[in-house]
Amino acid sequence: MLYSHFCHQIFAYPPRTQRLVLALSGGLDSRVMLDLLARFTRQYPDYHAHAVYVHHGLSFNADTWAQQCVSWAMASGIECDIERVHCELGGGASVEQAARDARYQALSNHIQAGDTLLTAQHADDQIETVLLALKRGSGPAGLAAMPVLTTFAQGQHLRPLLTISRADIEAYGTQHQLQWVEDESNQDQRYDRNFIRHQITPLLNDRWPGIRKAVSRSAYLCGEQEGLLEELLSFHLQSALQTDGSLLISENLSARLGMALIRQWLKQQAVIMPSLAQLEQIWFNVVQAKVDANPQVCWQQYQVRRYQQQLYLLEQWVDISDWRQQLLIDKPCQLPQTLGHVCLQQQSQAGLRLPHADEMVSVRFDYLGPEIKPQGRSGKRKFKKLLQEYQVPSWLRRRTPMLFYGEQLVAMADVFVVDEFIAPATATSKVQFKWQRS
Repeated sequence: MLYSHFCHQIFAYPPRTQRLVLALSGGLDSRVMLDLLARFTRQYPDYHAHAVYVHHGLSFNADTWAQQCVSWAMASGIECDIERVHCELGGGASVEQAARDARYQALSNHIQAGDTLLTAQHADDQIETVLLALKRGSGPAGLAAMPVLTTFAQGQHLRPLLTISRADIEAYGTQHQLQWVEDESNQDQRYDRNFIRHQITPLLNDRWPGIRKAVSRSAYLCGEQEGLLEELLSFHLQSALQTDGSLLISENLSARLGMALIRQWLKQQAVIMPSLAQLEQIWFNVVQAKVDANPQVCWQQYQVRRYQQQLYLLEQWVDISDWRQQLLIDKPCQLPQTLGHVCLQQQSQAGLRLPHADEMVSVRFDYLGPEIKPQGRSGKRKFKKLLQEYQVPSWLRRRTPMLFYGEQLVAMADVFVVDEFIAPATATSKVQFKWQRS
């Protein structure tokens, strides 16, 4: 019965390349799926199977599990790769979330165009996911939990056993005399998912034997509602989305529609979603802020800011206003924080004068000097006033490289050059300050 269900799911969502990649942890669920996958490819040889074990390094047994997975895969006639990852902790992320993020990032490297990633989540996992979403106070998107099929990397992600109970999977493993590993962390009830698995789910199943199907149905319906909302909002989103990735918020939007639009915009950019309270802050404290305000809302490693009725999603950066680096002519200078590089390039056409011998050339991100006169402007202006006139958003004012000769500001990349540093037409050699962004 389990094998026929597995085959039905593969045929219902066929990979374009007929290549199936199994995330193999060595636990009961993925071990059973390895056996199902081996049977499937023997019966249907046009399909090609591959397995990947992701080594998180979180357990002393991980090396043993990795080798065991390779052995089981080889015995099944399936090649298995070991991917070693480092779990980035901090920023409010749990160990579980960090491991999950690292795992899927590693798995994405093995999904070629049109492939299908197989993972072995089952109906009991779905109950846990829904209850965790309830604990967080999630809406329909969170309560939709795990879909059977979703896009992933260059292909798709299929969960063929999502409606199957863990008891049925264990019965298959026992019947076919399979071996699997037992992760000791699965018994640690300090983790919310393990607490639900050992304390809550058994009570629910005893009280209501049909709870798995009921939860799966509710998750499916929530997913349908979320899909419908995305479809209905797609026209508004495309109209509001700007070429630079920002979101234009029109004045006639209601709070309900506006927040739904913002949420879809953030979802499209695949970021960790803000909470309801943070989403409300984006609407009421950023969108609805006064015209001359400089509002922002931060969560995790992200921030949303507004400039001229447009919302921008940004990373939270470490301040680099004190950073400076010497710049040599025709020698690229690498900027911090993936900002790219700059170069003072020598040329014969119009440009800046060459620096004098006693002028050290440098790149910086802050200017506190006197008023300046950009090329083509009448009179001098304060630096802050110029940035407003050139419509440089506040968060870019200390992230845009500036060229200095000694302590004098010469140019701000892609914004202006200072008039007094323009080379005379008679000069045989000139330079241009170029910024190559990442």
